Amino acid sequence: MDSDLTESIAALRQAFERTGQSPRLGQAAPDLLDRLKEKLRLPRRYRGFLKACDPLDVEIATPTERVCLVAAGDIEREQDGYALEGGELISAPSDSGWRPEWIIIGHSGLLGDPYFLDVSRADAEGDCPVYTAMSGTEAWQPKLCASTFAMFVRILAINLEVARDFDIDDYDADNERVFREAVAPRIREYDPAAVKAGHWT
Repeated sequence: MDSDLTESIAALRQAFERTGQSPRLGQAAPDLLDRLKEKLRLPRRYRGFLKACDPLDVEIATPTERVCLVAAGDIEREQDGYALEGGELISAPSDSGWRPEWIIIGHSGLLGDPYFLDVSRADAEGDCPVYTAMSGTEAWQPKLCASTFAMFVRILAINLEVARDFDIDDYDADNERVFREAVAPRIREYDPAAVKAGHWT
């Protein structure tokens, strides 16, 4: 596992410890990861995350969002009706615009919106950007969440850290606004493009 991902995972673990939360983490089996790589083209860095830190029961809760990560054993099922139809990868974008290279890795516990990798944009490090899109619309319109998956993990850690000073069950507009204003400069240090895209801010 490379240093970028190792540091991001360490930051996420520390953020959970500081908030007193105990997420359930495991280690995905190599044969499962090989199957997911073959079927869904999961990039190397995301597979490294699942091998070291399989999110069996993980929710990142803030005043603005609840990001629920998908466990390795559930990834294939999560793609049903999206990148998979009848258990097979779709060959072209669906009528609503979902693409075969968009692989769901999490969802919003508040709105149900998916968080997904675009595996067609894998880089030399074996990583790719993470997006979200609003569900319940006629067409999927992706919005960047992080420039890479490793950065996505780091941004989740930042969100947890900042949320320590907020009432995460208070969905008042002012509370959300102040939280977004507080989290934006922290994320900008690592991923200016994610701040510019506006999902977290």
